Amino acid sequence: MASGDDVRENVKKYYGSLLKSTCDLKTSASACSLSYRPVQSVSDALSLVHPEVTEKFFGCGIPFPAKLEGCKVLDLGSGSGRDCYAFSKLVGSSGHVTGLDMTEELIRTSCQYIEYHQEKFGYKEPNVTFVQGYMEKLSEAGIQNDSMDVVLSNCVICLCADKRAVLQQAYNVLKDGGELYFSDMYASKVLPDHMKQDAVLWSEGMGGSQFWLDFILLAQSVGFSTPHLVSASNIVIYSNELKEKTGDIKYASVTYRLFKLPKTPVLSAATVTYKGTVADFPDQLVFDSCHSFKKGVAVEIHGEMAAILQNSRFNPDFQIQISDKPAPVCSASTKQYCHLDPFRLADSMGSSVIQCSKTGK
Repeated sequence: MASGDDVRENVKKYYGSLLKSTCDLKTSASACSLSYRPVQSVSDALSLVHPEVTEKFFGCGIPFPAKLEGCKVLDLGSGSGRDCYAFSKLVGSSGHVTGLDMTEELIRTSCQYIEYHQEKFGYKEPNVTFVQGYMEKLSEAGIQNDSMDVVLSNCVICLCADKRAVLQQAYNVLKDGGELYFSDMYASKVLPDHMKQDAVLWSEGMGGSQFWLDFILLAQSVGFSTPHLVSASNIVIYSNELKEKTGDIKYASVTYRLFKLPKTPVLSAATVTYKGTVADFPDQLVFDSCHSFKKGVAVEIHGEMAAILQNSRFNPDFQIQISDKPAPVCSASTKQYCHLDPFRLADSMGSSVIQCSKTGK
């Protein structure tokens, strides 16, 4: 596999100077967000972002979880700042957004519009900061441990060689109960070594995409809860050259959410009832592809899910009654995690994108 330094330099060059807009990419990854319709507040926030910021956006999804008001948010690989500025609207004047990117050109682009968005949103002070640095070295970039409520990312972890370091750093900077909510590219199987050496495949996200099950196990080994699969779309490869290189390997644009639970959480099954108090979700809160909570309807959930609702920012939005039933202990296997397979979800929903998200061509 290419070294971390080589990967960084190739990606910096690719996104900092070679790509001019989303449509220069050779897959539909940047368009996959079209298969998922954001709630109105997210659509409104995105529509207010300066068009020059949006033009140089290269993300692959819409990683906008519910209930960001007042949160301290970190965006890994913030790029031109599109998501950060939308987040700054959603967290409100009492929240704060930090965007981190390693590419100097993109940091410069994003910093140009801090005052514009502050005035656009009517804030007395800016609530966005942009920092140049590496996802694998957040402490060196000045990001403190246990300081963030939510860490977000949009299709950049696949561009990093050391994914364990990225996940560990994200885990470290989150508070207990905090969440990593992100979109990224995943592969249907483990990639052969020759694909991991290809500079263009790396820069397009394909050479560094993890096999989805490896990600599940890696996230748990770092300390996170079992990931929750939110959405998935199959990725279409435009380039015949890249199709030949990737062979029978499929790719998906996927959104997962993970939580940092206390070191010794109580894992007991529970009955929970949603109060209907999360903004944009008065009648039903869709938590992920397996969990949907209707207002006033009691639902039985397993121990880890109960611990997430108890310890996260969603605690005030649920009535939680802990059960005496012990949490089941399972061994890790593909069958156990089949409900987290993004390719099954994408196929079942028929979600894939075959056109450019900017021009429609």
